[in-house]
Amino acid sequence: MPPSVETAGYQFNHTMIRVKDPEVSIKFYTEILGMSLLSYHKFESFTLYFLAFDHSGGAMSAKDKKDSRFNREGVLELTHNHGTESDTAFTGYASGNSDPGRGFGHIAITVPDVAAACARFEQLGVTFKKKLTDGSMKDIAFILDPDGYWIEVVPPRLVLGPGDE
Repeated sequence: MPPSVETAGYQFNHTMIRVKDPEVSIKFYTEILGMSLLSYHKFESFTLYFLAFDHSGGAMSAKDKKDSRFNREGVLELTHNHGTESDTAFTGYASGNSDPGRGFGHIAITVPDVAAACARFEQLGVTFKKKLTDGSMKDIAFILDPDGYWIEVVPPRLVLGPGDE
């Protein structure tokens, strides 16, 4: 069914997750996953960081990246509430995969070769929630970001089971 006239221009833009230490998280998402920092904006009590994959071959200027953060799909917004990075009493945020706070599950990235990506993640010391050899779904893996959020690693084409060929 085609979208209605009223919703034809809608698109899924971003997902926001809260992070304890933005330096650690940005390093993970840029150096481990290969995302680019599109922009950030500091408010009095929090800072927003917008990340996405840059498929321009590096041709996007800083202004182009900033201007694209709300008119593209697949953006990850990291929200840092100032002070959490140095608060020894701060226990972290709920990842959504355990109680209390069960609800949000994960984000996912598509990679050309899941086994090669997982080998690289393992070499870099990334924590796995599910390796390719675990469970019944042998084509996907789950890694954890520095705050314990799950990131599903999937191939460009994935058959979920019988009838999904």
